[in-house]
Amino acid sequence: MLAPKYPDLWRANRERFIERLDGGAALLFGAPHVLRNGDAEYRYRQNSDVIYLTGWLDPECAVLIRPGAEQPFVMFVQPREPDREIWTGRRAGPDGAIHQFGADGAYAFSELAARLPDMLQGYSTLHYRFADDFDRDRLVTAAIAKARRKARRNGLDVPSCFVDPSHTLHELRLIKSEAELDILRKAAQITCEAHSEAMAMTRPGVYEYELEAVINGRFRRKGGNGPGYTTIVGGGDNATILHYIENESELQPGTLVCVDAGCEYDCYTADVTRTWPVSGKFSEAQKELYTVVLDAQKAAIAACIPGNTWKTVHDTATRVLVRGMLSLGLLEGDPTDEGEVDALIEEGLHKKYYMHGTGHWLGLDVHDAGAYNRSGEARPLQPGMVLTVEPGLYISSSDTDAPAQYRGIGIRIEDDIVVTATGPENLTSGVPREIDEVEQLVGTAMR
Repeated sequence: MLAPKYPDLWRANRERFIERLDGGAALLFGAPHVLRNGDAEYRYRQNSDVIYLTGWLDPECAVLIRPGAEQPFVMFVQPREPDREIWTGRRAGPDGAIHQFGADGAYAFSELAARLPDMLQGYSTLHYRFADDFDRDRLVTAAIAKARRKARRNGLDVPSCFVDPSHTLHELRLIKSEAELDILRKAAQITCEAHSEAMAMTRPGVYEYELEAVINGRFRRKGGNGPGYTTIVGGGDNATILHYIENESELQPGTLVCVDAGCEYDCYTADVTRTWPVSGKFSEAQKELYTVVLDAQKAAIAACIPGNTWKTVHDTATRVLVRGMLSLGLLEGDPTDEGEVDALIEEGLHKKYYMHGTGHWLGLDVHDAGAYNRSGEARPLQPGMVLTVEPGLYISSSDTDAPAQYRGIGIRIEDDIVVTATGPENLTSGVPREIDEVEQLVGTAMR
């Protein structure tokens, strides 16, 4: 494990979390290893809540937080084992957890079951997420049972109230600190460079996987962890499949390619989509659809201000898209009649061509933590929230109801937006999205 990069950030996150525990203890586990096939594992990615509180990136770890204890922040981690480290890499071990990552106490992960009963005594509430892992649940319940037996003699409290820590943690994660925003800005910068590089190398005959390779390669060359999610490169009709990840087809002249890719940098990810013409010029039909999506995105981004809700952002984009669908003959009706627009949205008829939400929270996870509603109402946007804005239109080649010139076209435009007190900050505006700018860049690496 590398030395921690942001100790002040993680310490501040822990302090905010402890303030909201109301004296209860909290126990979190790291993510498990996952097999890819045979005995080969996927590249390890730590649980985002553990990263948020500690910055710890290695597997086999647990984090115990106990407000008011002599050791309020305790970690259980992989011990130093030179024989194992030859195979799997150097470990920080318990000493590193203390001296590098700020733990008040640290022990080998194998000691958790034995030490946990005593460490839970004195706390009536435990913030722990049950039903994620049976073996961990069994370890925790066994520790509580043992603590109860001891409590008969010493009279100390034992956890009898259990709370999912994500209720508290994810609300904290929703509002980004300046340190987190700086990391996201770096992820966004690399992502912009990768999309621009892919645009420049696009021409008929290039394969989707070639664009994927140049994008993911740029992420790593610039110091990112790699893609924050599986890169989507959909040419032609493949762009009408929202999460198309096969990326195996040859790009055809006269078609569009839709690329959805974001760099993860220091565990925070960007998320950007652009759509551009394979041959370098939009056809008239492609321009018409693209303009509708771009207008919807601009209107939705402008709505990303404090006091508006995330639903306001979605509804704003949807209205622009529905008017465009009516104007282009994808839906029947008068685009200037707001009553007709309202009725179509109420009936959900637009979902045939726009079937997803306009965005999501962004941060340590591409679909980041945090509730979208409170008490049944869409929550207002606040400074420090980061969300994507990604309207689209998708007309399958097999849709005989759509005008022929639009069939087989999928378009999505997505940017990463920070809500600020003075208006939206577009982290990913560095990727061209205006028609003339896109056309000027596409294919330039081949000229």
